[in-house]
This record gives sequence, C-alpha cells and structure tokens, in this order.
Amino acid sequence: MAATGPANADGTAAKGPGITIIGAGFAGLCMAIKLKQAGYHDFVVLEKDSELGGTWRDNTYPGCACDVPSPMYSFSFDLNPEWTRLFAPQGEIWDYLRTCAEKYGLAPHLRLGTKVAALEYQDRERRWLVSTEDGGTFTTNAVVAGMGGLHVPSVPEIPGRASFAGPAFHSARWDHSVDLTGKRVAVVGTGASSVQFIPQIAPVVEKLSVFQRTAPWIQPKPDIPLTERTRRTLRRFPPADRALRDGIYWLLETRALGFAVDPRLMKVHEAVARRHLASQVADPELRARLTPGYTIGCKRILLASDYYPALCRDNVELVTDRITEIRDHSVVDATGREHPVDVIIYGTGFKVAESLAQHPIIGRDGLKLQDAWRDGIRAYLGTLTAGFPNLFMLLGPNTGLGHTSVVFMIEAQVRLVMSCLRLLSATRARALDVRPSAERAYNERLQRRLRRLVWSEGGCTSWYLDGKGINRAIWPGFTFEFWARTRAVKPGDFELIG
Repeated sequence: MAATGPANADGTAAKGPGITIIGAGFAGLCMAIKLKQAGYHDFVVLEKDSELGGTWRDNTYPGCACDVPSPMYSFSFDLNPEWTRLFAPQGEIWDYLRTCAEKYGLAPHLRLGTKVAALEYQDRERRWLVSTEDGGTFTTNAVVAGMGGLHVPSVPEIPGRASFAGPAFHSARWDHSVDLTGKRVAVVGTGASSVQFIPQIAPVVEKLSVFQRTAPWIQPKPDIPLTERTRRTLRRFPPADRALRDGIYWLLETRALGFAVDPRLMKVHEAVARRHLASQVADPELRARLTPGYTIGCKRILLASDYYPALCRDNVELVTDRITEIRDHSVVDATGREHPVDVIIYGTGFKVAESLAQHPIIGRDGLKLQDAWRDGIRAYLGTLTAGFPNLFMLLGPNTGLGHTSVVFMIEAQVRLVMSCLRLLSATRARALDVRPSAERAYNERLQRRLRRLVWSEGGCTSWYLDGKGINRAIWPGFTFEFWARTRAVKPGDFELIG
C-alpha cells in the first residue's frame, strides 16, 4: 500500500488508503493499534522523522524523563512491567513505543520520513487530498492528526539572537556534539525540561547562568527504583500490574480537585511546594526569587528533587532580570549587565497552538483551518472541528492535563474516533461533520467552567492561554469525565454526508 503515488492519467491524485494517520508517537500508534484490533488494515501512518516515537524520540537531553508515574504512562491495553523507575527515563519510554509497534505489526503501515505538506477536502469526492513534502499526493477517506502539541520548539525572538557565535540549541533538539565540560553556559527558561537537564549539566560546566522569567512551583519527585523483584512480580502476576496502575490513577485524580472543583483546594499543593523549597534552599534571598507569585496550578506543577540543590552550587547563578540582547559571546540582561557565555540552551517549551494550525488545511467549500480558528482554536471534544469532515485530532484543543497522563486522554479520543467510523459504516455515509451548533455549545460550556478555575486566577500567564487570555489547552476536569463524554458518539451532533 503506497503512502504516496503518481497522479492518475487525467492528472488527479491516486487513490490511497482508507485512513491516513499523521504522526507515530503515542497518539498515532494508539490509533493504528485500535484499527488493527478492529480488523481494519487499510490505513497508513505518515511520520515526518526517520524513526517513530514523537516527543520521546525528539527529546534526548540529559536527565529527560516522564513526570507522570510510569505505570500510568503506557497504553491501558498493554501495561509495561519492565519500567525500572517510578518515573521512566526517556530511553525506556521510546523503547516501549517501538516494542508496541513491533508487537502489533505496524511496520507495514509506517511511512517514515514522510512529512505532510497540506490537506485539502475534496467536496465532490468526499475524500481528503494529502500532499507530502516529497511531492507525492493521494486521496484518503479520513485523516487522523496524531502529531500532539509538543513537537514545534519555541525559541524567543531576542534581539541579536542570530549573531551569537557559539553553539545554541533548543532542549528538544539537543546537540550532543557540543561538549559542555568547562564551558560557560546560559540556560534560557526554567520549565519542565530545564529542571531536568540543569542538575545534569551543572556539575560539569565552568559557569551556569540560568535565566528565569517566572519561577515555577516545584514539588519533590519520588523517583524510586523499581527493583528486579518488583518487576518480576508484575511480570508474573498481571493483575498486580493492573492494580498498581489503577491505584496510581485514582491517586492522581485527587490532584485534580483543585483544578476541577475549587482553586482554594490548591493550598495543599502550595504547602508541599513551599516546604520543599524551604528544605532545599537556605539562602533567603535566593528562596524569595524562587517563590512564584501566582496561584499554584495555573502553570504546570513541576516535579524535581535535584533542581534547587543545583541552583545552590557555587558555579550556578539564577538571573531573574529579563534578557534584552544577545551578543557574539554574551547575554545582556535588563540591568545592562553582560553575561559572558560560550553556549546557549533554550528550555523555552513549544508552540502548542501551531502544532496543527501551521499546516495548510482546507475543509469544506474552501474553508481554511486558520480562518475557522480566527477567534481561537477550538474543537468538539478536542477532536473534531466543524467544516472539516472526517478530520480527527488527537490531543487537540483543551485535552491537555495538569495532573495525570495524557495517554489516558489519547485512548478516550481514539475510542471516540472508532465510534465515528462505526457510525459511518452503519449508515453507509461517506463522511461526517460535527454540527457548528454542537461544537459551539460544547466549547461555551467548557470555557464557562475554565473561567472560574485556577488557570484564570492568580494573575499568571502561561502557554495554556492564547493571545486573548483564553485557555485553549487544558481539560478543566477529571479525566474520567472526559472518558464518559467520549464513550460513544452522539449521532445528533453530526451531519452525515452521503
């Protein structure tokens, strides 16, 4: 089955697979596995990179690991008893994904090194035209976008950035050819990636300047090893592995009380974070600069037990004045102070909103996705947008989480997509499109709930919010609520296209 192909004799694109999945990370692989388990084999997975794995392939920085307990960071239908730590390192997660691809026979469906350039819905044919960067085109009945939101690195536009003479790279594109030993290094940003790699590089560099825009709330990370004896027990008694996962799931769901019910309940989490900071940072001046001034939870709560000690090292300096300029061999802050550096590492996160909107996607009657989202990105159950039939998004708008594993959300969305496909089969319709009224009603309810929760309080800004201050990223409740809402398709919310 070809992923791309030559045009037909009349110049039209060749007919391709019934379903096209974009991305071979957790989301894309889950969709592929569920299609195969349902007995459907007419699909292809297009992956822009030469290897599968998504986020866990791209992020190879020192200390990279999951910040969700390992038993929850696997597919519910394929638990992994081989995790060596409670918070799995990057390499083990990547190995798990490759093992799943092999176990479920996905190799014949994978088209690695194939990047999608554009998607255009063909109104007359009721099919999507897929164009790839290698010049190939083909048509497909449905498209499942499983790229996720953490694959477009965000690098700040700082005057003079391009003129820096030394190595400079984003943490998600770590340059392992650069030896940091004895170097003067600047780290820009103190988010989830930075708190993992800063403790790893601090002991080897000559001087580490950490530029912090906003202090994160950090709680201790109970990253205990899972011994061979423990793994052997989980391997021999699968019900024990299932019980461990279920217990961790419900424990993590209790963390959502402050997110989903009342921001005042976040005080418990704040107390834990304050005690952690006080126990690890003795210097009151440094401790003050590391204390956030916003309600805990409106930015992601980070887990780290070695970050604060790294900042207390003699060769590490925390700089809280904003960067105004980058010169050939230095970084200049707002006070005019020049920090000589040999290497710059950007730990500045990702362009989450652009992960899908950056692609040229044209729906019914020539509607561009960028125009549909002119007033803000939105989707019905984070999965479908009106005007784009048979286009399904995994980890779309408002499906992100602040308290547990997104793999749970992926599985819930995949189940919804499978329900939609079964509806098409049962009705013999060629396509379905979510009704604008259903999409609008869903998002109005969603935003009403978000406005009274922690992300709209405390005066903080984050990548969760768009330019208008509206949360387009986070699911505002418990994950079992999302599971219940995606359990089965509601036919009345859709227009069936014959």
